[in-house]
Amino acid sequence: MQHLAPLLLLRNWHLNLHCITGVNCLAYDEAIIAQQDRIQQEIANSNPLVSDRQDLSVLQGEYAEDDMVYQLKIKDLHKKYSYIRKTRPDGNCFYRAFGFAHLESLLDDSKELQKFKAVAAKSKLDLVNEGFTEFTIEDFHNTFMDLIELCEKQPRLQEVLSSFNDQNVSDYVVVYLRLLTSGYLQREHTFFQHFIEGGRTVKEFCQQEVEPMSKESDHIHIIALAQALDVSILVEYMDRGEGGTVNHHVFPEGGDPRIFLLYRPGHYDILYK
Repeated sequence: MQHLAPLLLLRNWHLNLHCITGVNCLAYDEAIIAQQDRIQQEIANSNPLVSDRQDLSVLQGEYAEDDMVYQLKIKDLHKKYSYIRKTRPDGNCFYRAFGFAHLESLLDDSKELQKFKAVAAKSKLDLVNEGFTEFTIEDFHNTFMDLIELCEKQPRLQEVLSSFNDQNVSDYVVVYLRLLTSGYLQREHTFFQHFIEGGRTVKEFCQQEVEPMSKESDHIHIIALAQALDVSILVEYMDRGEGGTVNHHVFPEGGDPRIFLLYRPGHYDILYK
C-alpha cells in the first residue's frame, strides 16, 4: 500500500483546501471516510484474516534483493523457523495471531487446553469485577468459549482456521482479547501507569488505544494479555535496526513460549519452527 501514500496525501491536501475555503467540509469528511473504506476493502480482498501456513522463504520476495538489512534478517530467521502464517494487516493482527496460534498449539495438548479453558471461563467474571457490564461482554465471551470447546473435539486444523476467517467470529474473538487486555491493564494500573505517555490515565489509554478495533498493539498490550491468560509469547522483531540478526523478547520474561510471532513495523504474523 506504500505506493498509494503520495496520492492519498495529495488528494487529502486538495480536499482540505476546499474545506478551508468553505466549499464543503461535509464532503471532505465523507470523501476521507469513503477513501479509507476503499483502502480497507482492497486489503480485505487481497489478504485472508489468517492465511494457510507458508514456507518462510515467501518473506524474501517481499523485499528487494539488494535490501540487505531485511534479506540478512530473513536469513537469520531461517536458522530458527521454517514456516509463517500471515494475518491481515488491519490493526487487529496481534490479537488475531495470538488467538489462532494459541488455540492451534493446544489442539494436541488436552491438558493445557483444559487449563486454558478454565482461565478463559473465569475471565468474564474478572472483567465484570473490573467494571465491565456483563451483558455487553457476554456474546464476545461466548464466542471465545465456543472456539475453545471446538478445539476440545479435536477438529481438523482447517475447521479452526475457517472459524478465524469468518469475519464475525474472528472479530468477536479480537474484541474479547482486547477487553481482556484492557481489564488486566486497569486491574494492575499502579504498575502500568508508569508506561503510559501523554499524561493519560490507564483507563483513558485503554479506552483510546486498547478497546477500539483496528488500534495497533505494542509491548504494553502483549505483556497484559500474556499475563491475563497466563500464556507465554515470544516475539521476533525484524526492523531496520543495525546488525544482520533478529532480536526477540519473551512475554512475560522467563516464560516458556508456546506462541512465536514475527513483528515487522506495525504488523504481526505467526512463526513455526
